[in-house]
Amino acid sequence: MNRVPRVLVVEDEAALRDLLRDELEDDGSTVVTAGTAEAALEILAADSIDLVVSDLRLPGADGLALLTRSRTLERPPAFIIITAFGTIGQAVRALHDGADDFLTKPLDLDHLSVRVARVLENRRLRDELLRYREAMGAPDFHGIVGRSGVMTQLFENLRCVARGHGPVLLQGESGTGKELAARAIHAESPRADAPFLAVNCAGIPESLLESEFFGHVAGAFTGATSTRAGLFQEANGGTLLLDEIGEMPSGLQAKLLRVLQEGEVRSVGSDRSVPVDVRVIAATHREVAGDERGGPPEIREDLYYRLETFRLVLPPLRERTGDVDLLTARFVQRHATRLDRRPPEIGAAFLGTLRAYRFPGNVRELENLVERAVTFCDDGKLEPRHLPARVRTTASASENGMSGSDDLSMVTSLAGKDEILTLRELEGRYVRYVLERVDGNKRRAAALLGIGRRTLYRKLDEE
Repeated sequence: MNRVPRVLVVEDEAALRDLLRDELEDDGSTVVTAGTAEAALEILAADSIDLVVSDLRLPGADGLALLTRSRTLERPPAFIIITAFGTIGQAVRALHDGADDFLTKPLDLDHLSVRVARVLENRRLRDELLRYREAMGAPDFHGIVGRSGVMTQLFENLRCVARGHGPVLLQGESGTGKELAARAIHAESPRADAPFLAVNCAGIPESLLESEFFGHVAGAFTGATSTRAGLFQEANGGTLLLDEIGEMPSGLQAKLLRVLQEGEVRSVGSDRSVPVDVRVIAATHREVAGDERGGPPEIREDLYYRLETFRLVLPPLRERTGDVDLLTARFVQRHATRLDRRPPEIGAAFLGTLRAYRFPGNVRELENLVERAVTFCDDGKLEPRHLPARVRTTASASENGMSGSDDLSMVTSLAGKDEILTLRELEGRYVRYVLERVDGNKRRAAALLGIGRRTLYRKLDEE
């Protein structure tokens, strides 16, 4: 559901103030009111207001003073001035001072609705543009995007670890960006100009692991027709990332520990060791076990103690939801560029669905979802329908605190176990259900249902 705009009506005449409130609420806005500029400023300081509709003449400070003060807020609201015919010159001045529009008394309510809708739409488009600009200029630490508190701390920790020389252990769920973190450590370190190599320990057959890491001499085993340097020798002077270290056999882990301690490797089939200067970064998606040492059981205890000198845990996306908007805008821009098309508008409902989703696949999953949405979007605006059903369903259940079975239970409770209703009948009963939940408050019921009060009355009359 799109975010309901919040409108502040500032009018000292109570009857007109109430009329404006009712009209704008019927149009789907959440409305708060004030009778003076001073009271309005208190509301603006405490609430997030999208639009101010203010009379020009107010007791005390006037509408122009309120407009000027509102421009100093961190997120200035859009502003419409209401003026009598004799003060149109002042209204024009208000436009020069930053007002978005002005209306003349006596007010035409239909005209009011059209102008308010236009100003709110312009405000939404402006916010969308700012979001894109913010995403493009957002903190980017060697490819890692984030501005939440946990990410700011992570960036600082990566800088500190980069200054060290010992091995590093990165822990984090799949898709949290462990390889990006490893590359950031390398880029920030004195080894930045030397090789960076990454290898997935789970992707190499066990029989070839030792040769892959340490190399082999010709004739060391069947098929070894020539001498080959291993990854440690290729990364000499630089950094070697061992992803999914827990998948490495225990025997090979023991040899890795010796390399870390002695600083030398022995190729398969060779009788001499070769010194190497490699910083090892090990990564695992395993959660920290609850045993005494706190390390994952897949890693040998002695190796774990050597690796944990510099241990960093990368946060899952569900713990940094403030970065979802930022990452989404960045990924939309990236994949629209790859498709050689204009970036589609990011709908509020689309973002709301993503914010409510838990992202078991973390940032990688978010990027895949955005790539799919941008590819399938053919009308210039990203909506929830561009996301897979599993995301929409899971996000909806999470947002409402319900599971799919809870949704079915609600339907059957509205319809009866063996009763078949038309969609209109089911909708009518649900409207009544919401009204009961809010003790008959039609204004609140309409807001929860995402409709205007006139629409609510019409649906009640249709029953």
